[in-house]
Amino acid sequence: MSLALFLLLQIYIITIGLLIYGFFKIKKYRKNNLDPQTSFTIIVPFRNEAHNLPHLLKSFTELNYPVDLLDVILVDDESTEKFQLSAFKFQIKIIDNIRVSKSPKKDAIATAMKHVKTDWVITTDADCIVPENWLLTFDNYIQENEVSMLAGPVTYDCENSFLHHFQQLDLTSLQGATIGSFGVQKAFMCNGANFAYKKSLFEKINGFEGNNAIASGDDVFLLQKVANLNQNLVHYLKAEEAIVHTKPTQDWESLFYQRVRWAAKTSSYESLFGKILGLIVFFANLSFVIGTVFLFFGIWSWQLLTLLVGLKFIIDFGLLYITNQFLTNKRIKYLVLSSLFYPFFSSAVALYSLFGSYNWKGRSFKV
Repeated sequence: MSLALFLLLQIYIITIGLLIYGFFKIKKYRKNNLDPQTSFTIIVPFRNEAHNLPHLLKSFTELNYPVDLLDVILVDDESTEKFQLSAFKFQIKIIDNIRVSKSPKKDAIATAMKHVKTDWVITTDADCIVPENWLLTFDNYIQENEVSMLAGPVTYDCENSFLHHFQQLDLTSLQGATIGSFGVQKAFMCNGANFAYKKSLFEKINGFEGNNAIASGDDVFLLQKVANLNQNLVHYLKAEEAIVHTKPTQDWESLFYQRVRWAAKTSSYESLFGKILGLIVFFANLSFVIGTVFLFFGIWSWQLLTLLVGLKFIIDFGLLYITNQFLTNKRIKYLVLSSLFYPFFSSAVALYSLFGSYNWKGRSFKV
């Protein structure tokens, strides 16, 4: 058993090393102040977000982008109270979600697409804040590259608590894996809070057809669909001026169910690389848990477990450090405590996602 666990650790180290290599393959992008040309529709699905939407819309008003190239569509997914719009300098409308599948968010985006008149759409979430040069950076990249789908970076606005910084490290690891996978031409993951694509491409691949029975995954399944069609069509925008900020969850239960929702779609990935990576990461974290149990029952010595933990920590830190420098350029907090707790949390999420159910936006979903 010990030999098998260390063999798995070797595979894990090689895999994370590959993602670190891929991270550096994606070069940082800086806009070149080209005259804006790309027309965008920002699509925001929401449900009971009256407390968050004003902040998001305020950040839209501060965008450094021509209003004649910008539309905004808010899709109300059966909110209990209707959100009231104020006057804005850009075109904005609220429409009701038309439910046709088991996935409210995919339905919301598909509903909005029927109203889109621009060449590109870009999705974000109601609890986000976008930077002033967000669209301008996307536009400049689109002008300079042959691209039909563009994934962008996302980070959290954290308060000084272990819960928040634990989530930040978790998201940082996901963003690092995302950027790394793009760098090795195996893109399989992105974040719908910062995701752009051509309307014509969405129509060409018939949108979410084929995966709308899964509640989540409005971002990754669309990405994998296009990547399978032509990997060269999808790029990652590694630009500091394009980083979207969102809110961490406020309690452990919400965090657990959010991560279950994210994990539940892994088995349905079209990307073989994504499936294999998910399994490697799961078993590497589970080996940490098993090693702890072995120590408790005297099967392993503390020196052996320390070696296992130390090797995993070093390679994880490499990916976390370079990604955190890009996303926040701040010191990583609670790193050791998070690293010790994460394998237990991650393993519990992965195992629960195989057979459990979760709550999301006031609704219950079965995995």
